[in-house]
Amino acid sequence: MNLQNRPIRLPALFAAVVFLLLVFTGKIAVSQTGSPGNTENKKKGSPLHLFIIGNSFSGNAAKYLRELSEEGGHELTIGRAELGGCSLQRHWEIAEAAEANPDNPKGKAYNGKSLKMLLSEGKWDVVTLQQYSMLSGDVDSYRPYAKKLYDYIKKLQPSANIVFHQTWAYRADADGFGQVAQGVLAKSEKEMWEKSRAAYHTIARELGASLIPTGDAFWRISSDSKWGFQKDTGFDYSQPQAPNLPNQNHSLHMGYTWNNNKLGFDSHHANAAGCYLGSLVWYGFLFHESPVRLKFVPEGVADDFAAQLKKTAWTTVQTVGKSSVK
Repeated sequence: MNLQNRPIRLPALFAAVVFLLLVFTGKIAVSQTGSPGNTENKKKGSPLHLFIIGNSFSGNAAKYLRELSEEGGHELTIGRAELGGCSLQRHWEIAEAAEANPDNPKGKAYNGKSLKMLLSEGKWDVVTLQQYSMLSGDVDSYRPYAKKLYDYIKKLQPSANIVFHQTWAYRADADGFGQVAQGVLAKSEKEMWEKSRAAYHTIARELGASLIPTGDAFWRISSDSKWGFQKDTGFDYSQPQAPNLPNQNHSLHMGYTWNNNKLGFDSHHANAAGCYLGSLVWYGFLFHESPVRLKFVPEGVADDFAAQLKKTAWTTVQTVGKSSVK
């Protein structure tokens, strides 16, 4: 066909000219990636409203949940009632104080607000609860506070799905582990995981609630011969020299860090990899969707380790029943 002699269709030409003018004037944004099927810009279903009642461990576990949700195309609203080291008993006592006297400052422990005030700020689809990690292996420490909080939340948010966040055990080289009975501490990371897992499952069964199995995912990594953390036995812990640190490859916990020329040790809280694993578990649980395809990885987490964390998170969520709450 002779293109020079091909007739020009004026409507199509006019539309093309208008489109170009809109592009040049900024009225239309053109993707620089050339991928019109980008799922990051697509929202899936209705927004999920999540309210977290917890402490620093819930802050760790949900640290990257927003980034993962945005990439996965899930709209997410998060409310929080978190206090460092806060147990179920303390959360309940705060709520009880506010019920007895709404003006009592003890009942407004969450930045000047009570739990009732925070829970009443919207309609929440999912509300999470967790025990203080030091008490997580002692099932008696959950009673009667878990049920009191469960009933209290149900009264304020009758349609909410209340779930328990199963926290994790401390790192294998910790100088102490959580309580498993009154006056009795776990002797190892494995025992702390086993006892806390049993306690969470017992309470969840009693209340007919589901579990976010973050603690199980941590243990799957920690106990893996290839991916689990191994203590660096060649490091001189008695006379450390700044800024040298022991090899902490594949650690999920903060571990050793230098601060003002002092070597600190935190075997409890999650580092970037641990926070990432926790957020991956929460993502899989909340949206009943594998996080394996997601590309977001926090700075400092190696690609091969990140890939293993994603697979482990989804396998763990699938292993524990009732993984979807939507």
